[in-house]
Amino acid sequence: MRNRVATWLNFVFASIIVIAVFVQAYLIASYAMGAGEDALDAHGFVGGLVIHASELLVFLTALVAFWGMWRWIAVNLGLFVLGTVQIFLLPPDEDPGSAWVHGLHGLFALFVLVYAAYIAKRDLQLLRADPITTAPPPA
Repeated sequence: MRNRVATWLNFVFASIIVIAVFVQAYLIASYAMGAGEDALDAHGFVGGLVIHASELLVFLTALVAFWGMWRWIAVNLGLFVLGTVQIFLLPPDEDPGSAWVHGLHGLFALFVLVYAAYIAKRDLQLLRADPITTAPPPA
């Protein structure tokens, strides 16, 4: 870990994704149960702005926090790539296409959830193992 603040930010944005995926599930279930278009709009907002932006910020903060740890940076980039693939599994409004393929959108949301939780867990382990937090104060 090269930058403690960037590692904390990486942890925060990964945690936001974990929480927001649960919010997404609630919103789409509410829409399916008849809550109306507002629930679908909120689902799109949370997914498009909150989650996908957080996925990008996880990668950018990883660049700062873990510069030189290329494998871990690649893992963080993988979250953004997976999230982008998950978005592209949505059917276009004008041509819904195959529901079997577009049903993967919801499944991939679970993959994003687990992936972000793994990154957050790893960040927390790194933050706890940091010698700055365990070293005695300078005399």
